[in-house]
Amino acid sequence: MIGKAVAVAALVAAVAVPGQAATSRFSLTSPAFVTGGRIPTAYTCDGAGTPVALRWTAPPSGTRSLALLVDDPDVSWGNFNHRVSWAIPATARSLVGAAPREGTNDAHRIGWIGPCPPSGTHRYFFRLYALRAPLRLAQGADRTAFLAALRGKVLATATLVGRFGR
Repeated sequence: MIGKAVAVAALVAAVAVPGQAATSRFSLTSPAFVTGGRIPTAYTCDGAGTPVALRWTAPPSGTRSLALLVDDPDVSWGNFNHRVSWAIPATARSLVGAAPREGTNDAHRIGWIGPCPPSGTHRYFFRLYALRAPLRLAQGADRTAFLAALRGKVLATATLVGRFGR
């Protein structure tokens, strides 16, 4: 399991850097919390588990589609995937609820699974990718397929980090 976590972490790093335009204009926020802040209970397993609403600024020129990955790197085995979403229109500036295409999270469900750390405070990384081409994935694709599909398509990445603990 640790070997798989290391391989997945390497894929995240690989898609986030090569060919990525350096831009501070593309940013990701949430009306629910500030970056580095606490994710409200309503969005977690202790609440309704509602998907976190997101907003972002205009992506870079040439963006044809957007994709989202939400994960927790603080789990003992390396990473827990909370959401994989894609086919978000390049013209969109927010996401509330489901995306046009949703993948399988690490709870083996399609779509969002709220934070639910067994103990302590964990960090949750929301990464929105501006893509030069749409991803060609089947509904329900997993994180590994998602990361492989991102290769060579990422123009920029906007990141928001939230925290939740028990």
